Amino acid sequence: MSSNSPTVRVARWSATHPWRAIGLWVAFVVSAIALMSTVQTKQVSDEDFRVGESGRAAAMIDDAGLAASPTESVLITAPKGSLDSAKAEAAATQVSKAATDVKGVSDVGPPIWSEKRDALLVPITMSGDADDAADHVGALIDATAKVQKANPALDVEQAGDASLDAGINDKVGEDLASAESMSLPITFLILLVAFGAFIAAGIPVLLAITSVFTGLGLYAPVSYLVPDSGTVANVVLLIGMAVGVDYSLFYLKREREERMRGRSTVDAIEIAAATSGRAVVVSGFAVVVSMSGLFITREPVFSALAVGSILVVVVAVIGSLTVLPALLAKLGRWVDRPRIPLLWRLNRRIGAGGISGRLIRPVIRRPLAAAIVSGGVLLALALPALGMKMHQGTINTLPQDIPAVQAYQRLQQSFPTERPGIDVVVHTSKGSEDAARSALGAVQAKAVSAGLATAGDDAITVSKDGRTVELSMYAAHSEGDARNDAAIEKLRDTIVPRATGSLDGTKTAVGGSVAEDYDYENQPSTLPWVIAFVLVLTLVMMGWTFRSVTIALLTTVLNLLSVGAAFGVLTLVFQHDWFNGILNYESSGFVVDWIPLFCFVVLVGLSMDYHVFVLSRVREGLRNGLPYNRAVEFGIRDTASVVTSAAVVMVSVFAVFATLSMLEMKQMGIGLSVAILIDATLVRLVLLPALLLKLRGRLERLGDVKSVEDEYAPKPALV
Repeated sequence: MSSNSPTVRVARWSATHPWRAIGLWVAFVVSAIALMSTVQTKQVSDEDFRVGESGRAAAMIDDAGLAASPTESVLITAPKGSLDSAKAEAAATQVSKAATDVKGVSDVGPPIWSEKRDALLVPITMSGDADDAADHVGALIDATAKVQKANPALDVEQAGDASLDAGINDKVGEDLASAESMSLPITFLILLVAFGAFIAAGIPVLLAITSVFTGLGLYAPVSYLVPDSGTVANVVLLIGMAVGVDYSLFYLKREREERMRGRSTVDAIEIAAATSGRAVVVSGFAVVVSMSGLFITREPVFSALAVGSILVVVVAVIGSLTVLPALLAKLGRWVDRPRIPLLWRLNRRIGAGGISGRLIRPVIRRPLAAAIVSGGVLLALALPALGMKMHQGTINTLPQDIPAVQAYQRLQQSFPTERPGIDVVVHTSKGSEDAARSALGAVQAKAVSAGLATAGDDAITVSKDGRTVELSMYAAHSEGDARNDAAIEKLRDTIVPRATGSLDGTKTAVGGSVAEDYDYENQPSTLPWVIAFVLVLTLVMMGWTFRSVTIALLTTVLNLLSVGAAFGVLTLVFQHDWFNGILNYESSGFVVDWIPLFCFVVLVGLSMDYHVFVLSRVREGLRNGLPYNRAVEFGIRDTASVVTSAAVVMVSVFAVFATLSMLEMKQMGIGLSVAILIDATLVRLVLLPALLLKLRGRLERLGDVKSVEDEYAPKPALV
């Protein structure tokens, strides 16, 4: 057999030169892993998240040299009952002495008692900037832990931006390790059931895990252009395991089918390359197109997720087209060894699509009723999504077992000056320093009297050139409290303009962490543009692949229904407390704002796998002379085993993320697993074939378009 198809040419070379292909893949993977171990992944900085007026305020503070050094706080309280003053002060002395010896600590202030004397605070100033604090905070955390160990009758806890970030990073690392340890054996067991043979089950897992490590390795140097926000590793594992198994399943199943029909190993590989290999390329391109929509947001979190996901998908596609044919050629019929007798016989007895063939018959007989019922179920599931509330993650959505989170929560209760900051910055003409100070003094008095903020010590600072004056206050309420947003609006709309309006040539800005959260939450949404971009490009891609506008529109509508149903379930689960005990979380009353956008682009990309694979088989049936209705049945039935196996793997991998501690990971896991489950069952087995049958007049010429598949497509036999 021969063909000019690139996928067939690559597969043929890999199959006839297996050791070279395997060696090149091993070298590629090892090089990527070496790259990951030698190049440290760059993390995003605070400057990357600056938006709106708070971003201008932060830039004005930096330009004037007024940026405060990072701080950490050690809180000393009693586990129960009243706090023993003498023991607390003795522990504070120990903290001060230990912290002074830590590299990266520039100053340790005198202990501060809370108003109710139920807590003692040791303020610590770090040297350098936030990055320097992150480098040295680990040693300070260790020093605090030693003081805690020496004082078991007290609670000695540390909180601050650097220690909070360190705690979150540790938790993300634990989650990643947990996801890896759970997803790999689960995936292998599912594939073992699907294939009934150990080697066949192990190959997709091997390809997926090497794709994940290679993708992470390639991302390490790329992170200096698109820094990591802390979630790239989790998402690369999630996407890499899903598509790596998916693509190799498509290819491996087709190759095995052709060998069972009597083809030689090389011929079977070429047929798999021309059919399933082509579907893998189209599906991979669909995921890349979908993920690239995240760049429209221009947000560092989404850009990093897009780059990481695109890299791992491209690697998985390359592996499926190169090393997978080489392994299949080298192993030959040993792919089906060693067999598990019971599972092997059961799979052979059921046959390809044995169960789905029975399920689809009622749909074939009554397509209109099937479309109405299944479409109605999807719309009903999607309905709650209309009431979805989105908000960025807060301290309350973080895992509460992180020590720094617990300490920060208690710190805010006992010390109002440890609540999120509010900065009012005035940049004025030279010689107007006194007027600016007076105006900011009036702002502080008005804000405090109105209960919008609390004042701190040395609240007003002036730059060396006297042109920039900063007022530092603290929120009147704990982080995440909606009343803090009202304070920012009042300051910006009335208090600051009235106090500074008489100053000529003055620029003002209200910033600080409270304002940063407010601006991030209220910036113009890019979601409509991302949706439009992804839908238009995937629509064009499907139209070009199948030369059918109807197919393109049908796929788009089905994708939207699947995503809508998933969002509806996401809203029901996380905006209410019905599943708190089951999923081990406390309902926040909202969906974290980046989850719907990310899930949308992932789901559109991944669901294209099934549509491309199924529709390609329908087209094969038409080209081989089957009547239209039987071609639809053939397409659904013949792809049933591989699509079901891939979907079960995807759902299982995504469901693992729902068990992790980070709320964002739980929401992402639930959203993705529900959507894939719906897409692989209700959509693929009921709604898709029903609509294909009802649109018969527009799609009967689907098999007329010639492609490389014509050379290899086997004559289907329906029973």
